[in-house]
Amino acid sequence: MDHIDHVLIVDDDREIRELLSGYLKKNGLRVTVAADGRQMRAFLDADTVDLVVLDIMMPGDDGLVLCRELRAGKHKAIPVLMLTARSDETDRIIGLEMGADDYLVKPFAARELLARIKAVLRRTRMLPPNLQVTEVGRLLAFGAWQLDTTTRQLIDQTGTVVPLSGAEYRLLRVLLDHPQRVLSRDQLLNLTQGREADLFDRSIDLLVSRLRQRLRDDAREPAYIKTVRSEGYVFAMPITIAQAREQ
Repeated sequence: MDHIDHVLIVDDDREIRELLSGYLKKNGLRVTVAADGRQMRAFLDADTVDLVVLDIMMPGDDGLVLCRELRAGKHKAIPVLMLTARSDETDRIIGLEMGADDYLVKPFAARELLARIKAVLRRTRMLPPNLQVTEVGRLLAFGAWQLDTTTRQLIDQTGTVVPLSGAEYRLLRVLLDHPQRVLSRDQLLNLTQGREADLFDRSIDLLVSRLRQRLRDDAREPAYIKTVRSEGYVFAMPITIAQAREQ
């Protein structure tokens, strides 16, 4: 039996929940709705979903709080698409930094939401999970560094924590999941930034440059992230899975 993608819509507006649920069901998706964070948590504890559509503006725990909660817990692998009625770009940036895979500004057409859901699911599945090393509790060792995938901390050989932004962490995760494999700029953009629009190749170059600085990697002769001319980037350092640190 073919898999039917299951979407959880979390929005306090009943009319929007019903409208989106009906449209997505007509287009072949399985849909569950929740009015707030409490209902979202209860459902996720009882069932599995392929993607969460999460409204930012909700009473109680808003969408940003819930997104951060999802990314920090056992449901961290579920893709999140955020809905916002705000035109302020800061909210969208914060949402992406907290781990959202995409966002959509209200008002929007239901057809656009469907297209974005399909795009996020496609991006999530676009690369084979070579190592499956970024599970909760894993400590990844490479060169003089370790990455704690539970706390999302980059640790040098002296035990000092080097802070990473959300985008830097996502880029490093993608690279560590696919070592010795050339990844194009388009693949890295889609997997780290969560959007197919309003992006440009130079943005991934800037992000790679920032991550190289965090890794103290010589840009002229990098040991970790190497540039492959006309193709993209490759993580060249061997990776081992170490024992998780005591919290």
